[in-house]
This record gives sequence, structure tokens and C-alpha cells, in this order.
Amino acid sequence: MPPRPATARRGTGPAVPQARAQVPAEVGPGPVDLAEVEPGPVVRWRLDLAYDGSGFRGFAVQDGVPTVAGALARALQRVARTEGPIPVTCAGRTDAGVHARAQVVHVDLPAPALGAGPPGAPPDLDPERLVRSLNRQLAPAIVVRSASVAPAGFDARRSAVSRAYRYLVWNAPVPDPLLAPVAWHVEPALDLRAMAAATDVLIGEHDFRAFCRRAPGTGRHEPIPRVVTRAEWSVVPSAAADAGGGRLLRLDIEAGSFCHQMVRSLVGCLVDVGRGRGNAATTLSLLRAGERSSRTAPAPALGLCLVAVRYP
Repeated sequence: MPPRPATARRGTGPAVPQARAQVPAEVGPGPVDLAEVEPGPVVRWRLDLAYDGSGFRGFAVQDGVPTVAGALARALQRVARTEGPIPVTCAGRTDAGVHARAQVVHVDLPAPALGAGPPGAPPDLDPERLVRSLNRQLAPAIVVRSASVAPAGFDARRSAVSRAYRYLVWNAPVPDPLLAPVAWHVEPALDLRAMAAATDVLIGEHDFRAFCRRAPGTGRHEPIPRVVTRAEWSVVPSAAADAGGGRLLRLDIEAGSFCHQMVRSLVGCLVDVGRGRGNAATTLSLLRAGERSSRTAPAPALGLCLVAVRYP
């Protein structure tokens, strides 16, 4: 499998991927910083995560396969010294192979006696020790960037007002080995102006049935309304592009929520437009028809990354 992902930022080249992050092994409880004490009251925590999705079968727990939530839940169980499973709720479930720079989760943990915590937190909580203990078990495939006691009523999924994703396309005659883990290589030269025009029609509220993989048990003709607040393509400066013969393209898209495979399906459609296999009018007609087309396959998962979750 390819190396761990890099994140491209406007005006900078993407970070050079290093050796692929190893998925946390299925190991028994090991040394943990936290003292083994009787559990206290349950406290809701907010955890901010980043992860390399290439070694996981998505975020949600699945029996017999490695997932982000499964690895995190096992690490939390060892830290909290609990016997039963610890449910993990995320802001947005990522599919197999999809990365995240800014995933948000909440978990309910017993409050062990760990000494003074941050201002306003119960005195027996220590976020820094929680972060260190989790990262010892999970990094570098999964990294807990921060931990904090959640405000009253906080729910990582229901409290979020929007999610933002980024998709990278390496448009060049030949692949680039350092971009291969995080960008979809598309060989033919793409018409970025036509892609931008087709992307504009996605802004606003639409029925995105044509671009969603429907969940089992839902009706074929049931609308899937979503509100897209931002969608735009840009060219990212990169060392690979400077070497000649290619462009690193980036789609930034934000919405209140996304349905299953929505972003990847949209990227597949928009890249087809760039290849001359459609235009803004055909993209709009797909939206209005509300029928998932077999003509356009979803873009590969490796180019997709959750980059922001916004809360009130």
C-alpha cells in the first residue's frame, strides 16, 4: 500500500509523504500512563483526529477488519480500564481508504483520578495525558491532535453545522510516486474551465440521489437533499508540477452533510467533464433526473480527505 497522506494547502506544495503509517496492531493491554483506579462519573470528551485511511476499511466499526473507530475504541478501553466496548461517535463517517485531517469524535469515559485538569473541567481529568496515552498506541496511522471536555449537549455528529472535504487530482502524462498515495492520477489533459462551470451548478440545495450510494432499505425514489455551500477547483503549486508536465488540481467542497460516496461520485462526474464527456448542462440534468448513472464511476478513495468540521 502507498505511503501516508500529505495535505496540500493553497500556495504551498503538498508535504512529501513518508513511509506508510502502520495500522495499530491487535495487541493486548500494555503499559498505560493512567493509574488503575475505580471509575468515577462519566464525562463526555471531544477528540480531534487525523488519520491515514489507506490501511483501514473505513471509520465505522466492522467485525474482523481494521477500522479507525475500532482501533480508537480499543485504545480508549485500555486507557480507561473498562471491560465493555466504548462507543465512538464521529462527525462524518469516512469510507475505506479515505483520509482525515480534522475528524471530530465524542466518547463518554469514566473520570479517573488523574490530578488537576484545565480551567472549568472536573478536577480529576487530564487531557494531555489522555492524548499522550492514545497516541502511544495509535500513531502514526491515527493521531489524536487534541482532547477536551465537551460542553453540555455536545454531539460530534448532530452538533456539526458543516463538513468540508478536499479532493486531489494529479493531471499529468505520467504518475508521480510522491503524490500517488494522496492524489488520483488522470493522464489526459483536463479542461479546468469546463470543470469549474460544471461545479458551479452544484452550489445550493439539490436532490443528490444521482451522486449517492443509497443505504440498504431506503427507497429508490426517495430524495436525498443536501445543501452545498462551497465547491471550487484550484491549481495547487507543487514540486511535481514545477518539474514539468503536470498540474495538481484540488476540489474544495463544503456542505451541511454528505451522503455515501457523494464527493467521490461528483469528482468522477467533473473529471469526465474535464475530459470532454459532458458539461455544466449535463451535470445539471443528472441532478434533476435523480437517477444514479453507471456511466461515471466514483473517483478513487485515496484522493479524498476530510479537512474541516464546523460547529456553532
